[in-house]
Amino acid sequence: MAKGKESKPHIGIFGRRNNGKSSLINMLAGQEVAIVSDIAGTTTDPVKKSIEISGLGPVIMVDTAGIDDAGELGYKRISRSHQILGNLDLAILLVSGNQWNEFEDDLVKRFIENDVVFFVLHNKSDIEAASPKFVQEISQKFQTEVIDFSTHNANTQQIDELVDIIRRLMPESALRIKSIVGDLISPADVVLLITPIDIAAPEGRLILPQVQVIRDILDHDGIAVVTKEHGVGEFIKRMNPKPALVITDSQIFKSAGAEVPEDIPFTSFSVLLARQKGDFENYLKGTPHLAKLKEGDRVLILESCTHHVSCEDIGRVKIPNWLNNFTGNKIEYEVVAGLSALPRDIHDYAMVIQCGGCVITRKQVINRLKPAIDAGIPVTNYGMAIAFIQGIYDRAVAPFMKKHN
Repeated sequence: MAKGKESKPHIGIFGRRNNGKSSLINMLAGQEVAIVSDIAGTTTDPVKKSIEISGLGPVIMVDTAGIDDAGELGYKRISRSHQILGNLDLAILLVSGNQWNEFEDDLVKRFIENDVVFFVLHNKSDIEAASPKFVQEISQKFQTEVIDFSTHNANTQQIDELVDIIRRLMPESALRIKSIVGDLISPADVVLLITPIDIAAPEGRLILPQVQVIRDILDHDGIAVVTKEHGVGEFIKRMNPKPALVITDSQIFKSAGAEVPEDIPFTSFSVLLARQKGDFENYLKGTPHLAKLKEGDRVLILESCTHHVSCEDIGRVKIPNWLNNFTGNKIEYEVVAGLSALPRDIHDYAMVIQCGGCVITRKQVINRLKPAIDAGIPVTNYGMAIAFIQGIYDRAVAPFMKKHN
């Protein structure tokens, strides 16, 4: 089960072999969390380490293979490092000995293509300092900062200055999490949450989207009332004041909607996440295309987390079954969990259905969807797809339309 750590800001560490990438992570962490070795190529696949950075809080440091790795295996390592670029908020490119050639040029080009903010750290300055000419050429050519540094001999002041640069360059979007319901409610408003407990629910706790919504309600001085689905209609009749908003699990959209009076705004946890973390504009455009799916079309289902699959799994079992019944056609489905590479070209899919993305960042969701959007392939979200299939779509998105427009 994913732990939600993916939603923290991601910082990628890049550079040639033995330029001190792992040493930098250990220095920032204040302990040995990455393997350091004099043997070139010790780091293979990108390795994620969660550390605390003063002024930022918890972040994910991504240690990558050397960009000058050689051989067939080396090229695969470099390719894996390139694949994670779309998930990064900030990158640090380590160089040393005033060296810069096609390895660094290619990487910077990829930073720019993936909209990744970066700066250059000239490491091992105790062996050879960055020359003024080198600093000027690189900083002017790429409009970025070049810092002379030594992971082995850095003092407290130098480390603090490095952390200041990381804080300053970290995109605001990576730190500011858009409110889930804050613009939909007022202080003291009551929000009713309908949370069914079935075999897919984790033992002894609520699922992450439900917890996130409850916290957001409290952060905006609202009142969260949580109940299971049984007897919801009668419970609402007794509520005083009436709920300003009712949020349900998408799986029971239709039955819950029948219990909630039409004059009360009504939506689901997944639709809320679609607006907070997804590409809501393209979800709105793409969702109606569910009705246009034909026999033999292939649909890509994107899960953000990895988890045990049960017979009631929403993405792998329920949505495919509902969609087949809705269209009356036999549709092919492929599920990709986590942030793994797609098994085939994006043009082979007629539609993409993305989960809520509760455990990853908005940038990761957006970049996950980008190939499909660029290719003109309709995209939607679990909750919005379910609402459309169950005939409750207009009502489910209605609470957001005034805010959206």
